[in-house]
Amino acid sequence: MKKLTHFDNNGAARMVDVSGKDETAREAIAGGRVTMTPATLKLIADRKVAKGDVLGVARVAGIMAAKRTPELIPLSHPLNLSSVEIAFEPDRKASCVNILATVRTTGRTGVEMEALVAAATAGLTIYDMCKSADRAMTVTDIRLLKKSGGKSGTYVRGAVKGAASKGRKK
Repeated sequence: MKKLTHFDNNGAARMVDVSGKDETAREAIAGGRVTMTPATLKLIADRKVAKGDVLGVARVAGIMAAKRTPELIPLSHPLNLSSVEIAFEPDRKASCVNILATVRTTGRTGVEMEALVAAATAGLTIYDMCKSADRAMTVTDIRLLKKSGGKSGTYVRGAVKGAASKGRKK
């Protein structure tokens, strides 16, 4: 079993010392989903939600959340983020909005937590803005899809270990 890095030899919590690591380009992509009734999805698509442009506000909330991750997640490092992108894909068949959060930096530690926090916050913002129409919405499937950079290399969710993995094309 791998050793957990956020604990010292006595089991006390600690912030990992990354000062000896090389700075590399790093990217993380996280996903999420908000399921809802078809009527709620139509309100979002038609921009008829009383609180305003749901996806526009959720995009800004996700970006802001990525930048504030060290204030929310104990022991995470404050990072100088190069880029945060939030994309939404409404899926009428599944009656949901899929969320994709992409975060980039050049640094000594990865941006997985920033991408995950961004995706989760974007989903929670969709819920908040639409709850008057649909309290049964579910924010779900917050997960890391891809990370690259650093000593551990590239991870792609569902990829066969050891297989060459391709990045997402812009």
